[in-house]
Amino acid sequence: MKIAYFDCFSGVSGDMIVGALLDCGLKVGELEVELKKLKICGYKIQAKKVLKNGISATKFNVYIKEQRIKRNLKDITTLITKSKLDAEIKRGSIQTFQELARVEAKIHNKKKDRIRFHEVGAVDSIIDIVGAFIGIKKLGIDIIYSSKLHVGTGFIQCRHANLPVPAPATLALLKEVPIYSTGLETELVTPTGAAILKMCSKKFGIMPQMKVSKIGYGAGTKNLAIPNLLRVSIGQTQAIKGYETDEIILIETNIDDMTPQMMSYVFEVLFKEGALDVYTKPIHMKKDRIGVLLSVLTTQDKFVKILSTVFKETTTLGIRISHLQRYKLSRKIIPIQTKFGQAKVKVAKCGGKIKTISPEYESCKEIALKNQIPFKDAYDELKKVAFQTIKK
Repeated sequence: MKIAYFDCFSGVSGDMIVGALLDCGLKVGELEVELKKLKICGYKIQAKKVLKNGISATKFNVYIKEQRIKRNLKDITTLITKSKLDAEIKRGSIQTFQELARVEAKIHNKKKDRIRFHEVGAVDSIIDIVGAFIGIKKLGIDIIYSSKLHVGTGFIQCRHANLPVPAPATLALLKEVPIYSTGLETELVTPTGAAILKMCSKKFGIMPQMKVSKIGYGAGTKNLAIPNLLRVSIGQTQAIKGYETDEIILIETNIDDMTPQMMSYVFEVLFKEGALDVYTKPIHMKKDRIGVLLSVLTTQDKFVKILSTVFKETTTLGIRISHLQRYKLSRKIIPIQTKFGQAKVKVAKCGGKIKTISPEYESCKEIALKNQIPFKDAYDELKKVAFQTIKK
């Protein structure tokens, strides 16, 4: 499977995305042919090689001949829908404009269909958004991952006033996306760039395991203290066929001054807060102290909360963090009807084939207590019924 990783160390904009895809091998001629399907005239595109802080990159430009037209969401949707572009390109482009309209409507307290795009509705922004999805399709990219976004700081001059960086529309688009600023006083992420990445990225974070075959740099317009570039790496995923993969975080710390009862409470709290797993193992520490290694597995979205809980509920003074890629079986909890009543079992599959069937602990416990039978008998009965149910 072909994947791409967008490294946004200097932010992102629509023209930087298209420039990086051109630098990865997208042909200008191919892009021109596809864009003509939009039936828009009065523009010219250009891709040229430039140097940014000594690094060679592609600068994508759209030169406008027509006057800037104020288009609303319906105008743009109709324009794209009536084109002869590929269905995937149409869908991605329209969904991106719909998301832009949604955040603009909320910011300006208007209905979505009443929003008139200015900069975004102009030809150059339409070309950037549609061009990005053309590039993704033409390069055969199946999945896109992105880094956290460097957004900049300060203020920018817009049509009506000076606005803070990130601009309100940009920040609204980046909800749930990891962002940061190093104090560089300039706008690094534009609404167009944010909308495209939000729409097409599967996940934001560290680079996934991949065998890189192509690297492209898309240049921004500004000259900054850091290279004003977007780097895109394209390659093959290292995932093993049949398994699901994701990224998890391992939190570890050494503890030698807590009782088992105290640690048991920590387990309960961490699981209640959504930890994937919590476990300990005995270790021999300095000065012949006997301790335990506390390990907690969590997802990125729960990391901060879990980290805070470990500090709050244990005596640790320091925590180690590791980012891990996990291979896992797809799993689903299904209800089954047994002679003891309804229960739940977990079914795990690999490549569509069932690998394991595990009765849920709470179901077994409830049945065992209610019917005064051994736990293992309840477990065996649920597993037998589950096999029969799935075969049907």
